[in-house]
Amino acid sequence: MKVEKSQTFQMMSEEKEYYLLVKKVFNVLAPFYDFGTAPISKVRDKVVDFTNAGNSSKILDVATGTGKQAFAFAEVGHEVVGIDLSKAMLRVAKRKNMHANVGFAISDATNLPFEDNSFDVTCVSFALHDMLFGIREKALREMVRVTKPKGMILIVDYGLPKNKVGRSFVYSFVRLYEGEYYLEFVKSDFKTLLKKSGIGIKEELPLLHGAVRVLKGTKMRYDR
Repeated sequence: MKVEKSQTFQMMSEEKEYYLLVKKVFNVLAPFYDFGTAPISKVRDKVVDFTNAGNSSKILDVATGTGKQAFAFAEVGHEVVGIDLSKAMLRVAKRKNMHANVGFAISDATNLPFEDNSFDVTCVSFALHDMLFGIREKALREMVRVTKPKGMILIVDYGLPKNKVGRSFVYSFVRLYEGEYYLEFVKSDFKTLLKKSGIGIKEELPLLHGAVRVLKGTKMRYDR
């Protein structure tokens, strides 16, 4: 019992540190974030094409940041809600917003303020690698919860090329600017976590020579 309490306390402490770090880092990065991510801007449109969602689908963009993926979905006519934990990032997104079919709200991905089965498509891009494992797991479960039965779930994040040289180069390059969570993320059995969370992967799209991957899944179940 003492061991379990100690482990629980440690997890709570780690999560508290994580949330403080996220707010601190993105308060600094928000004004410059779009400049730093410019090289992957074209990925956003490719994600929309790969999603191939039905007309005027209702889409949730989790950890939307400055809204680039949300705007890409909105430009083809979807109704989009973008949520993020960072007020600073959302200020940038709201300032850029020229779309009537996009709305933004502050929210924790592990406790989404939406009813079950609310969205046709739920997407998270370039965010899961920045999360503690426990928080990543909770966020995925919440994404499944708010997605409609048999609805679509999109995961966009770092990948590793299949060839040894490419893997080594991408891994070494990305770790120059990403933190310890990235190291754990790329080494983890991510597809097993998705299956455990109730997501059935249907298709995978490698981009930027495999440095980025897009996973298209279906909500298979939701266990409370």
